Amino acid sequence: METPLLALTRRATRPVDGASPETTAARNMRQLVQLRWIAVVGQLLAVVVAHFGLGIALPLAEMLCVIASLAVANVGIVVALPRHHASNTELFAALLLDVGALALLLYLSGGATNPFIALFLLQVVLGAILLPQTFVWLLVVATSVAFAMLSLTYRPLLLPEKWRIPLDLFGDGMAFVMVAVLLVLFITRISRNLKARDAYVADMARHAAEEDGIVRMGLFASSAAHELGTPLATLSVILSDWRHHPLIAGDADLQRELTDMRGEVQRCTGIVADILRSVGEARGEPMARRPVGELLNQVAADWRDANPGATLTLAIHTAEDVRVPAEPALRQALWNLLDNAAYVSPDHVLLSAEDAGDMLALRVTDEGPGFAPGMAMRVGTPFPSTKGEGHGVGLFLAATVARRLGGRIEAHNRNEGGAEVSLLLPYAGTMETQSAQ
Repeated sequence: METPLLALTRRATRPVDGASPETTAARNMRQLVQLRWIAVVGQLLAVVVAHFGLGIALPLAEMLCVIASLAVANVGIVVALPRHHASNTELFAALLLDVGALALLLYLSGGATNPFIALFLLQVVLGAILLPQTFVWLLVVATSVAFAMLSLTYRPLLLPEKWRIPLDLFGDGMAFVMVAVLLVLFITRISRNLKARDAYVADMARHAAEEDGIVRMGLFASSAAHELGTPLATLSVILSDWRHHPLIAGDADLQRELTDMRGEVQRCTGIVADILRSVGEARGEPMARRPVGELLNQVAADWRDANPGATLTLAIHTAEDVRVPAEPALRQALWNLLDNAAYVSPDHVLLSAEDAGDMLALRVTDEGPGFAPGMAMRVGTPFPSTKGEGHGVGLFLAATVARRLGGRIEAHNRNEGGAEVSLLLPYAGTMETQSAQ
């Protein structure tokens, strides 16, 4: 009999909810790209309307070259961004590009007298949200220098006399509205990205704490396995000697009990051997796969042998050649769930497999009292057990195994009574796809 084993010390590979800092930076860069497209279109419209509609003499060729250069740079960022994650330096360079383009356009259209000088504040605010403090102060210096230079040297903006006062008022109001609207649009999106990043960091910290506990348990299990090896070997030798003792050899009842004792000792020896083998197994090797029907039949048979007083029903509602990772940890996770179910419902435990959308659901169902209020929501985290001190890690370890395999664990109380715990795992292929590989 192959007794399942929980390999405690492997690192989880489940993708975590939220967004990493690198992904968040890339998303923020995309927001800057969208903002720059708005700026390109707005600048182009402003130049065309002012020059041709209002008759304001502008250096049209130079201004259109600046706008075209900004658009070309934006296209380059769009092409390059999917190939790598954005960094803070790249975000700073992108904002600096916007500051430079705005400074050139303002130099060609009135310098600091142009009401759209207020758009420099937009770049500073965005930098304060997106960048570390050093980069923010560099951006402040860059915009301050640009403002000072534009106050001293620029090409005057010659407005027709009849438009001078209305255009000054209109320009001030338009600049205010543009800054306000763009800040609201951009900051709300950036805030969403930053919240996703914070959720990612918090999730990583939680999983790191959980895995630290798992590593400690793994080290303890390895140490215990080494310590148990000697007494188990001693018991095995003693039991073998007892079989040939005249007083025991002639007693059929004692012989049966001795056989049961030898079986239990062998089972314990197998568990210890599996723990030691798991601790020493090679890392980075391709994970083998096996049919789900084969796995569940073996788990059910072994568990029934170890729990003769419990009633286990097996139901497979998916193709039996669907494959799952052939990992001892998965067998142990199912074993733990079956033990939990049998503790509260020894007369009815159901182990089933069925399709659940794009996942394979391995479910353990019982007819016990169900989860206490709020406890089902905490499945997957270490919490006190109703069995008493020292229990309650079975669900936590099963959840860890599910995450390692790219899935998750779900639990709920059934309407007809009892509880159901499901390991949802991604499909690992079928017999045909495996042989084709």
